[in-house]
Amino acid sequence: MTAEATDEPGLGPSELVQQSGTVLRVGRLALSAGTGSYRVKSHMTRVGRALGLDRTAAHVTLTEITATSYRDRNFRTEVSEVRAVGINSDRLSELESYVGDLPEQVTAAEVDAELERIAAKPLLYGAFLNALWAAIACAAFAFLNNGGVIECGAVFVGAFLGQMVRRAMLHKGINQFGTTMLAATVAATAYLLVVLVFENALGASGGHEAGYVSAVLFLVPGFALVTAALDLAKLDFSAGIARMTYALMILASAALAVWAVSAIAGLQPDRLPPPALDDTLFLALRALASFAGVLGFALMFNSPWRMAVGAASIGMVANVGRLELIDAGFASQAAAAATALVVGVLAAYIAPAMRVPRITLSVPAVVIMVPGVTAYRAVYEFNSGATVDALASTVEAGLVIVALSIGLAVARMLTDRNWTFER
Repeated sequence: MTAEATDEPGLGPSELVQQSGTVLRVGRLALSAGTGSYRVKSHMTRVGRALGLDRTAAHVTLTEITATSYRDRNFRTEVSEVRAVGINSDRLSELESYVGDLPEQVTAAEVDAELERIAAKPLLYGAFLNALWAAIACAAFAFLNNGGVIECGAVFVGAFLGQMVRRAMLHKGINQFGTTMLAATVAATAYLLVVLVFENALGASGGHEAGYVSAVLFLVPGFALVTAALDLAKLDFSAGIARMTYALMILASAALAVWAVSAIAGLQPDRLPPPALDDTLFLALRALASFAGVLGFALMFNSPWRMAVGAASIGMVANVGRLELIDAGFASQAAAAATALVVGVLAAYIAPAMRVPRITLSVPAVVIMVPGVTAYRAVYEFNSGATVDALASTVEAGLVIVALSIGLAVARMLTDRNWTFER
């Protein structure tokens, strides 16, 4: 492709055609990597400015971008659809670094070449490692949900197998909601089988079946929930509502599959009692589990190790603080809002120093606080006819998710002028 300024009938200058396509391409790459619409628009505006466009306007939803590029008296509008919805933190970091360092003037061919390199970069971790990170994260979740050795071990196996199935099916382009239901079924069934092996072969006492919900927490769409709330906070309702709808549909798909397994096997997602451990040891194990949980999720999102460790460090401090506040009698939503604010502020200062996008640190650190167990319990209770209990669980989960979003949004307003002042 060349940037020669020749005219194409009905399309305007061919240079504008190429520049408009380049701007749209950077938006598609960012959107397919899972970032919020605010960052997608920011990348498109920066690239458009460097290409010499007068203005770039974009309408972004979960799977679509409508962009108009203006130069002199000419303008060009293009529409693109992004069907692959997923998370790729490494790609987000690459785009953030490249777009942030763009010179004042650059050609469309130069930008296209770099975008081609970023798009062609393979995933950092293969299927086995990706499933291993999910298993580590869910096992850590199981401990934070008061699971013991048997529960954590069974969750590890269930989550590993479930994520293997999920990744294989998604890479073949199979419907996400069907994939989610099958992965949840595999994870919950594997958990039950491992627990039965422990109980029958090793003579372990019964009552470990209640921890099966933790085995499917790798399916909680925490990234989509958080970015949806941030989009809504920026008054970008089309993107925010679309992301929220997608997240709720994924959650419902997983929850219905888990309920089906529990109904067949006679399981109940009861709350597990806290382990009888020394207070100091319990606090240390909470910190370790929080670090491992965030680290596992960050690596599952294809974060480089340096980025994942940064997110895990922030998440460890925040999640231990949240749990301690709850133990001290604070409402779960108040504790969630306060610690999400801490996450957002820490990420605002640590991310620039690490030269990574803030969202790749803040979202994994907050995902571990998303009340996935409570949300799954709500669906189970609805299907079991316990309407009052189901509504209570739904309200509890909803309030915590809203509180997490408020904490991150307030942190943005305190540390980012583009969020403080509407433009």
